[in-house]
Amino acid sequence: MISSYVENFRLGEALQLFDEMPVRDAVMWNLMIKGCVSCGNLDTGLRLFDEMPEKNVVSWTTVIDALLKSGKFEQAKGLFWKMPERDIAAWNAVIHGCFRNGKVEEAIRLFEVMHDKNVISWTTMISGLDQHGRSYEALSVFGRMVGSGLKPTSSTFSCAITACANECNLCLGSQVHSHVLKLGYVFDPYVTSSLITFYANCKQMQECLKAFDEKLHPNVVVWTSLLTGYGNNGKHEDALRVFVEMNRLGIVPNQSSFTSALNSSSEMEIVDWGKSIHGAATKVGLGKDHFVGNSLVVLYTKCGNINDGILAFKEITNQNIVSWNSIIVGCAQHGCGEWSLVFFSQMAKAGVDPDEITFTGLLNSCSHSGMFRKGRHFFECLSRYAAIEVKLEHYACMVDILCRSGKLNEAEELVKKMPMEPNLTIWLALLSGCRAQMNVEIAERAAKKILAIDPYHSAAYVLLSNIYASAGRWTDVERIRRDMKKMGTLKQLGRSWV
Repeated sequence: MISSYVENFRLGEALQLFDEMPVRDAVMWNLMIKGCVSCGNLDTGLRLFDEMPEKNVVSWTTVIDALLKSGKFEQAKGLFWKMPERDIAAWNAVIHGCFRNGKVEEAIRLFEVMHDKNVISWTTMISGLDQHGRSYEALSVFGRMVGSGLKPTSSTFSCAITACANECNLCLGSQVHSHVLKLGYVFDPYVTSSLITFYANCKQMQECLKAFDEKLHPNVVVWTSLLTGYGNNGKHEDALRVFVEMNRLGIVPNQSSFTSALNSSSEMEIVDWGKSIHGAATKVGLGKDHFVGNSLVVLYTKCGNINDGILAFKEITNQNIVSWNSIIVGCAQHGCGEWSLVFFSQMAKAGVDPDEITFTGLLNSCSHSGMFRKGRHFFECLSRYAAIEVKLEHYACMVDILCRSGKLNEAEELVKKMPMEPNLTIWLALLSGCRAQMNVEIAERAAKKILAIDPYHSAAYVLLSNIYASAGRWTDVERIRRDMKKMGTLKQLGRSWV
């Protein structure tokens, strides 16, 4: 009865029934503690744990796992070391919790001092290391596991193949694939999905198709991996064909399927395809999902349908930072700077903190809409956000703003004082700004910097030649043409019949 109440989230009735019980054994105490934490009432679960007369390893593990899921790492670790005896499940729970809370080194330390490791222990380490960007170490752990004679499960193989995909290690991944075939895990949809992603990351699409077999895997995860793999390799028509085929076979797309299909439509700038996918997502209840919605905003704004992009943004149920950035950047691309600022104001009211992409969008909005003072204000605001790193993109936007407002000298000074080495984009922004202001001196210095980085950069030659031509310096124009011919970058200049 208590179990039934808990499953239906009727915790109050479960607790009342538990309190009325004359005799309560360890199983009943554990059931009630687990019920409390499952219903989100950790405090009551901890109180019952403290009151429990005879705790067993299940009691301890349940509470420790609940604390780790709640982010209370130190408290969980303290209880773990207080356990009278620790079984493998307790060790595995704490190691998993370490990764969940970003304590990677602590997880490694616990794993190394753990005496009896089972396949779950090894798989947890492989997965945890890979998810924290340490795929090479994850593969090393997988090697140790295989060397110890322990047989990997389908989950282990899936994690190891994912690590190979992240490392783009074709050689090792192919070896793991051979083991998968030998042990018969090729029919597991998650192993196959990982293999498809692995080969796609390694640009081996033919191998993807070999791993994929629609007759063996009528599974949305496998189909979505192939769809995404094609998209990530720039084969967007093939990606959309996969999406059509999976729908024809009655395989209902999931969140990732719709997102990948919309991204391919966006890359090809086919808005009609996007609208069709939008309709299909709405039919299965994913039209307002934030992942799908974010892709819709990008699609519509990229295809020039700014109003549809705004409508898609407003439909998103839980707008996250990506949602706000997508609409701010989309408005900036269409020269709707005032709209970008309005959305930024709404974003602040919603309590969503901006990031680097937000400010790139805002600076671009101000630059393209002629709001130079506001652009300077946003650039100065960047330094106030400790969590935001000022990047080259922000400097490039600010250089563009200063050039468009006629402050070429200030733009050049900003470039000189940058805390990082200016790249081609920065110098090109400065060189482009020189043309409108007819400033040959700064143009020459900017072009020199560009050609020092890339001697074959034809755009720099063309821009400098045009600036010389506008200034009537035809001798320098001819010199630039000779230099371009010598470097093999000569571009056929246009002619006018006027």
